[in-house]
Amino acid sequence: MLPLLVEHVAAARERLPEAVFRYFAGGSGDELSLGEAADAWRSYRLLPHVLRDVRRVDLTTRLLGEVYVSPVGVAPSGFQGLAHPDGELASGGAAGAAGHPFVLSTRSSHRLEAVAAAVGGPWWFQVYVMRDRSLTEALVRRAAAAGARALVLTGDTPVVGRKRHLTGTRIDLPDDAFLVNLAEHMGERPDRAAAEQDPGVTLEYVGRLAEVSGLPVLVKGVLRADDALACLDAGAAGVVVSTHGGRQLDRALPSALALPAVARAVGERGTVLVDGGIGDGLDCLVALALGADAVLLGRPVVWALAAGGREAVGGALAAVHDDLAHAMALAGAASLGAVDDSLVARPHG
Repeated sequence: MLPLLVEHVAAARERLPEAVFRYFAGGSGDELSLGEAADAWRSYRLLPHVLRDVRRVDLTTRLLGEVYVSPVGVAPSGFQGLAHPDGELASGGAAGAAGHPFVLSTRSSHRLEAVAAAVGGPWWFQVYVMRDRSLTEALVRRAAAAGARALVLTGDTPVVGRKRHLTGTRIDLPDDAFLVNLAEHMGERPDRAAAEQDPGVTLEYVGRLAEVSGLPVLVKGVLRADDALACLDAGAAGVVVSTHGGRQLDRALPSALALPAVARAVGERGTVLVDGGIGDGLDCLVALALGADAVLLGRPVVWALAAGGREAVGGALAAVHDDLAHAMALAGAASLGAVDDSLVARPHG
């Protein structure tokens, strides 16, 4: 992990209440998936080209028709107001100002319209299908009206994974914090149970989300090639390879090891993103070489928020972006088009 990101973790640990820090830092079960995520990226080795012109390294990225300065983006992380009062206004504002992809969580601490204004450019909206599906569809319509360019349907959370250091599955929040985006759709007596994830959702809902929103839909939490193909067949524009930060099914295969098969299966049919354990430009380079079109940072953004709000988030994104450019130069790749699977190997199987 880059030194700046390590500093942000230390600052977050110092500044946040212990329960909040543990909520963001923790994983499900025995936290095996959480612990293996970063090491999985480091299990790959690089095969750099030599004598290539890398005086200028171009990280310009096109995703779903939008152009971004970098393939390094912000993953959807809920309740960012716990890390800093500005929450998603700060993280989204930092990403948007610099031209990085940004995905806003359904479980945000600020209204989606306010975050959209703070981003000031393209952004995507992460979707949970709730037990009361009218709530989901109301949010999706609002997101589209506020300028979201895509939906990211989280598919790996039929129920919320149990975290052994918490009582239950997530940190205790009052209704006004939990239902920031939902209360207006719930009448005078909000029912939190209606806003929980629907364990009965199936692939058929991919098409429904696209119909309701008019936006492309990516499915997040995909670790299997056959599931990736099923998502595409159901109308998805792509997938996000993810273990949900090690917070859902423990012992799930790390994103770094699941990515190659998923990327091969998707091929040119759709967009592939990845998150989980990425902490520097070398991790990003490996991910891109294995077939990802972009990478998303989750906890590093939360820790930056806690350490210094919008400015620190901007610094974290810039640090990873610059480290990726440096790694690409050393690998002999002057553009993302020069990054392919010939650059990577796994010497230990």
